Amino acid sequence: MTRTTARLRITAAAATAPVLLLSWAAGSAQAHGAPTYPASRAYACSPSGGSASTAACKAATAASGQDFVAWDDVRVAGVDGRDRQVIPDGRLCGGGLPAYKGLDLARADWPATQLAPGGRVTMTYAATIAHSGTFKLYLTKQGYDPAKPLTWSALPAQPFAEFKDPPLTNGAYHFGATLPADRTGRQVLYTIWQTSSTPDTYYSCSDVVFTKKAAGKSAGKGKDGRQDGTATASAKPRPAGTPDPGTSASAAARAQRTAAAPPVSPKTGTAAADGTPVASDTDPGAGPSAPLLAGGAAAVLVLTGGAALASRLRRR
Repeated sequence: MTRTTARLRITAAAATAPVLLLSWAAGSAQAHGAPTYPASRAYACSPSGGSASTAACKAATAASGQDFVAWDDVRVAGVDGRDRQVIPDGRLCGGGLPAYKGLDLARADWPATQLAPGGRVTMTYAATIAHSGTFKLYLTKQGYDPAKPLTWSALPAQPFAEFKDPPLTNGAYHFGATLPADRTGRQVLYTIWQTSSTPDTYYSCSDVVFTKKAAGKSAGKGKDGRQDGTATASAKPRPAGTPDPGTSASAAARAQRTAAAPPVSPKTGTAAADGTPVASDTDPGAGPSAPLLAGGAAAVLVLTGGAALASRLRRR
């Protein structure tokens, strides 16, 4: 290789490094999240949720053509609060997204969490990156029929609880609310997370069954925490290296980036800071974001090392 050729190749690598760094940084800015207690359909049916082998989850997987590894990615951009105008009836659980249409199947055997009418519930909403925004919790009206597609008319006009900018604790948001006292039987806890630091809005359906005294465990095969949200949300780890279709980074990498994300100050609502661990997919791990730092360091090394070598070649 001639000295001129070597100089050209090194210069090209140095010029490419900032582009790679910017691309990597842009990919890491995505926000993702979903309830792990009471478990959303996407989470319950994912490899991590423990209910993938149930009849409902198998049907959802077949209809969607995916196994919900990206259970935290039911998001729609640009809704800006116009949920009822943008998300069509019968497609509320999947956000109207083709990749999640299986979550909208009308059936009465979805894995469900048992709750008590009028009792307290502490939601664990796993988030792989902290973002400001507002959570709105709706509960289907008494008389809801799970054998029919979920429509906006089945939900009250106003949420029974709303939380703005709760803090992130151990990779999840925790907020407690008092449930309506007049619900019985199978219902859907519908959660909308409208982020204010991104254009994205997230949608989720958590199936619940109201009994006189909540048992605190999923009626399906999922492993949920107790009603007060103090138990762990047990889960199987996501296979290493599994790509997330929503970003270029893996779910595990996004999970570890949570540790480096700055906490958001609470403004309204109730947020538990009890250190509750969440699904292993969203555990922040030890120390700062290792993949993030490693990726940034590698790009910087390529940039600085390439520039230095090019400078040495020019002096020869």
